[in-house]
Amino acid sequence: MGTDGARALLERAATLNLQTGNLLSWGCGRKKCPATPSEEVRDCIQKTLTEWSSKIGQDLNQEILEVLECTVAQAVEKMNPDERDELKVSAKLFIVGSNSSSVRDAVDMACSALGVAQLDSVIIAPPPIEDGTSLSLEYLQPYWQELETLVQNKKIVAIGTSDLDKTLLEQLYVWAQVKPSSNQVNLASCCVMPPDLTAFAKQFDIQLLTHNDPKELLCEASFREVLQESIQNVKAQEWIPLWILRYSVIVKSRGIIKSKGYIMQAKRIAS
Repeated sequence: MGTDGARALLERAATLNLQTGNLLSWGCGRKKCPATPSEEVRDCIQKTLTEWSSKIGQDLNQEILEVLECTVAQAVEKMNPDERDELKVSAKLFIVGSNSSSVRDAVDMACSALGVAQLDSVIIAPPPIEDGTSLSLEYLQPYWQELETLVQNKKIVAIGTSDLDKTLLEQLYVWAQVKPSSNQVNLASCCVMPPDLTAFAKQFDIQLLTHNDPKELLCEASFREVLQESIQNVKAQEWIPLWILRYSVIVKSRGIIKSKGYIMQAKRIAS
């Protein structure tokens, strides 16, 4: 076991970048179907951390890295450029720490991991807000501006939102330079699409999609638990997740998923 070596690296690093690689190719999430999206992401992060730490040498004097790249080598699949036109790369971004620069970091890492120049679509989940406050256009704007810049720089083709009601979606649509192409609706909160949202989306050609993601895909406490379970005696309380990106690569002509996975970034908050 290499948990001593992994722990030593984590105690000295400032940033942890984690990639699960293609879950379909290494059985993560294949054996038993996780009951919820939160269980799936926890399971996959734990398997990746465990596998990664087991391959790290015990040399406690090894090179100190500011940024740790935690991944399972055999699971990472770059896309074949010859097949790129036949595939659609979609992603959903969950911000955990409220920092709009996370948007650019996440998209850059996803493009690099998959070996592509751009993502076909990115949906952003509502960034975390303090208890007692409600999501507003002002709060969304810095995140949407980051997405717009990425569209203008040809890193993303289409951008979408999640869990916006008709009022907020309309406010965003009127204000935005790059209009939302889609809005996800959680069917746990409404069994039928709200008629005012449906009418607005139809009028402005916004695709309404459904999802079953929780408001918080992976909270700080859950991430620390996973870290603790994967690497013995690690100082898990020093680490906080910044964002998680879930991607899928779909064969356009057949509608089947060729690959899916998670990429996430965490930072150490204590020295």
